[in-house]
Amino acid sequence: MTLDASKSADAKPIVLIVDDSPDVHRLLKARLRVEDLDVHSAEDGAAGVALAKSLHPSLILLDLDMPVMDGYEVLRTLKDDQSTMNIPVIILSGLQNAQDKVTAFDLGAVDYVTKPFDIAELKVRVRSALRMQQLIQMLSQRAQIDGLSGLWNRRYFDTRWTEEVSRSSRHARALSVAIMDLDHFKSINDTYGHPAGDAAIQGTARILQDAVRQSDVACRYGGEEFVLILTDTAPKDALVLCERIRAAVEATAWPMHPDRKVTISIGVAGSAGACDATPDAWLHAADQNLYAAKKSGRNRIVSSELPTSTTGKLRAAG
Repeated sequence: MTLDASKSADAKPIVLIVDDSPDVHRLLKARLRVEDLDVHSAEDGAAGVALAKSLHPSLILLDLDMPVMDGYEVLRTLKDDQSTMNIPVIILSGLQNAQDKVTAFDLGAVDYVTKPFDIAELKVRVRSALRMQQLIQMLSQRAQIDGLSGLWNRRYFDTRWTEEVSRSSRHARALSVAIMDLDHFKSINDTYGHPAGDAAIQGTARILQDAVRQSDVACRYGGEEFVLILTDTAPKDALVLCERIRAAVEATAWPMHPDRKVTISIGVAGSAGACDATPDAWLHAADQNLYAAKKSGRNRIVSSELPTSTTGKLRAAG
């Protein structure tokens, strides 16, 4: 499992400078080099918005007085877009009027530094904004992690799954989803106690974490159910991965009940390319396959392939 869908933990924070002055870019790049930041530049508002959407920077340093698209319009655009609304913005501006500052803060800026600025003071403000952003991201991420298993939770899955189905359809990419359920889980709790049930959930979560790629998403779906989002994975390949998981769960020795095996049933639904099915339809297909696996004896996998769409194939061909 990857606890950050877009950035590795050791990546440098990305800082985007949006200013129409080349001198400001040269100065800031030179002085911020020692801060171990990945600094990018845009010399007009429209380019700054485009880079913000593609880079997802940790911080934006934004000038207000720019031609065509000024800093206020950039700030409004960023805060109106769900993909950029949470990026902190520090205003760097020669405008010193109190009303300019009030407007900038009302639009969502986190700080306001007037030009000419003291570079030492600016560095401190940049560090402070980055620390705050990191804390906010950590809190947000923690709210999306299941406390018992350490996997992503249902809330995160619901959002991410919709995004991945849309991406698969838009780019005609393979995608599969697998819903998993521990067999006879209630009897483990009833016979050996809830700590044994918790241990089975945690052990299964570790197996999932070890099995999936960094681009995949492993979640606790609820109770003893788990779900995997397998990106760029056709159903036949998802079946191979799920068989490894099924076999690993069956082969695990459980210290609280060494004579009692734990098994898992799995339903897989996927498409080798673009598919017109809605996110709910995908999940319904996987859930029906899980039900079939349970009805036919448990400790097995049932998989099906959703039809690819002609529209998606045409879109992929351009």
